Amino acid sequence: MNETYAFTEAEKTAHGVAFLCRLLRVARSSFYAWCAAAKTRAARKAADEALAHEITVIHLASRETYGIPRVHAELRRPGRAVNRKRVARLMRERGIQGTHRRRRRSLTRPDKKTRPAPDLIGRNFHAQTPGTKLVGDITCLPTAEGWLYLACWLDLATREVVGYAMADHHRTSLVVDALKMAHGRAALQPGCITHSDRGNEYTSAEFRYEVSQLGLRQSCGRTGSCFDNAVAESFWALLKEEVGTRRWPDRARARAEVFAFIETFYNRRRLRKHKVFGYLTPAETRQRHQHALVA
Repeated sequence: MNETYAFTEAEKTAHGVAFLCRLLRVARSSFYAWCAAAKTRAARKAADEALAHEITVIHLASRETYGIPRVHAELRRPGRAVNRKRVARLMRERGIQGTHRRRRRSLTRPDKKTRPAPDLIGRNFHAQTPGTKLVGDITCLPTAEGWLYLACWLDLATREVVGYAMADHHRTSLVVDALKMAHGRAALQPGCITHSDRGNEYTSAEFRYEVSQLGLRQSCGRTGSCFDNAVAESFWALLKEEVGTRRWPDRARARAEVFAFIETFYNRRRLRKHKVFGYLTPAETRQRHQHALVA
């Protein structure tokens, strides 16, 4: 209908409004109402362009990974009212979309000679207080020099990566180094649960000894069940979709990009919807928890 009115507006001096409206079977009153609303349409279009520019900036700052929910949450963070459907429309019109997850290669190799620790999590991936429940896992990243292995520990209260280590191997020392970092960085409470799969790195005597020395408790999911360690699995999918599943020219380049993703983006800038606090970064979630404990 807008095209009809626009055509009438363009041709009215040559043929007259009444004749064109009869020809095109539209009411003259509707045409004049459309003309009267021209300023409003222009203002709305200008506002859409300004909002689309903000959306583009947010999307680029997120490494082109944010979809509609997080872009909308970022726009609302200053306390501003923004319609979610409007954000979705503008992103759709401009072809702006978040990244999609891909399948990953599993490194879990159970050690059949050792008795695994009991499952103390039971798929309850929530914690009221930081430093009480951690989940960990190992993944690998392809480089021209060979695989770069990455071990991480996430705090279930904040989903913050509190400990990580990278090496050209995935021996037990890799997960031990990551756990030591988490212990020194996250103020883990005595008896904090460290949950993982049943890979031989986590069922080894060396790892069990380190867990005992740090005053923590070990927990293991069942063999072959990715859902028993779903949070760690989800983090690997997120990292690979947002960093990008590609082959780096060397391990040093891959290390630098993983470090930048974890330290400057994921922990401090990437929004996540908390069931109590709403959209916050992992670091902000930790601060909220600490403030609540002090209060």
